[in-house]
Amino acid sequence: MKILMLSSTFPYPPSRGGTQVRTFNLLQYLSRRHEVILGTVRSPDVTDAQIDTLRQQVTELAVFPNPRLPPQPPLVKGGLRLHQETEEGFLPPPLNKGGTEGGLFPALNQGLEEGFLPPPLNKGGTEGGFSEIIGKFHRFSRFLQSGTPPNVLSSYSQAMQNWADELVTAGKCDTVTCEHSVNEIYVRPEWRQKLLTVANIHSSVWGTCREMLATGTSEKPLRDRLNLPLLARYEKRYCSKFSRIVATTSTDREQLLELLLPSVQVRGKQDFFVPPIDVIPNGVDLTQFPYRSIDPGGHTLIFAGAMNNLPNIDAARFLSLQIMPPLQQRYPDATLTLVGASPVPEVLALGKLPGIQVVGRVQRVAEYLHQAAVCVVPMRIGFGIKNKTLEAMAAGTPVVASDRGLEGLAVDGGAQPRRALRANKVQEYVEAIASLFENQQLRQELSVNARSLVESQYTWDIIGRQYDRLLQF
Repeated sequence: MKILMLSSTFPYPPSRGGTQVRTFNLLQYLSRRHEVILGTVRSPDVTDAQIDTLRQQVTELAVFPNPRLPPQPPLVKGGLRLHQETEEGFLPPPLNKGGTEGGLFPALNQGLEEGFLPPPLNKGGTEGGFSEIIGKFHRFSRFLQSGTPPNVLSSYSQAMQNWADELVTAGKCDTVTCEHSVNEIYVRPEWRQKLLTVANIHSSVWGTCREMLATGTSEKPLRDRLNLPLLARYEKRYCSKFSRIVATTSTDREQLLELLLPSVQVRGKQDFFVPPIDVIPNGVDLTQFPYRSIDPGGHTLIFAGAMNNLPNIDAARFLSLQIMPPLQQRYPDATLTLVGASPVPEVLALGKLPGIQVVGRVQRVAEYLHQAAVCVVPMRIGFGIKNKTLEAMAAGTPVVASDRGLEGLAVDGGAQPRRALRANKVQEYVEAIASLFENQQLRQELSVNARSLVESQYTWDIIGRQYDRLLQF
């Protein structure tokens, strides 16, 4: 089978974030059994050596310049093609039928009552000033008119679109997969009539943003409320283009079904196609996360994740500013290590607090997990199964996590063995962490049971096999 995989996130090395980890490990598994053609975008920190390494993993690799950067000369090397963008930068694809619905004011009124748009994944840039206000108004207007969120349009490569169009038109692939919902923009609605198209979306953008408003963790609630109905319309529209949708947890699936069903009936027919939604979780590379050799004991905590990602920033601040102070009152020598690439200023500032160290990107996260008595995953926003939780469990580091941090994982309740401790409120975290600090037997119980769960259900071979079966359905 010939599989065309589309990923605007460059997926190598598989240590930059959850999207890279999932995409790389799935393509690596599929490449052993099928011909995989990968189209991706080169981010500024990608090296030529990393491109060459990724090229060895697939049948064909096409790497396109980042549309957010000035155009660069095309590079041709060893069969690798880097395609030039248009002189104007990027051109969005033709709009799907429908355009705006109900005019400007109904959308605004509905937005004030219901919804919002998530902020960009990466923080940064200056705020304030007339030019920024104009920019925000322009982005909102464009979203209203096009039906596509600004972050999707800003990562769009016209050259990658042309390349994908040529492959599909020429019949050079049997299946097209979009590795993250942002890549849906490249898939034409008519493709579903001639080949299998799959959106591996990780989680619902509409559901995630709705949760941020409900939990009070939205940075800009007014903006988000204005955009929720637009996000709902966007997610309904793009889902209808695909043969199948893949989410990472049953919660993700339920959110999408809540949005997509029941669909409106027009003259006895659904107004849009509702594809089957499959659940395929994330996995762990056990060679990168070996089981710990000893229990270090002590009063050491760790939280790991990309530190320019909004849910991780929120979790790091919640852990450092609200959980650590009462914990340190009980254990004055308690320490926390924050591990993860690209820490933003808000995270770097946490390193000035007593007992907290910010180390940024590291070569092997497992080494830091092995040195910690407890891994805390205090996620308050963001749906989907968490790589960081699975990796800590694989490494044998006992986990204390929130409902969001444990989503999709059978770790407690019923007759099943305990594999992690659950906490959502500050005092619940303090008590759960203290119980692990004090009880070596409990630490060992969670460590062994968690590793066993990962080995039996969450290796990339197991997950890759599930994805492979779906693509041959």
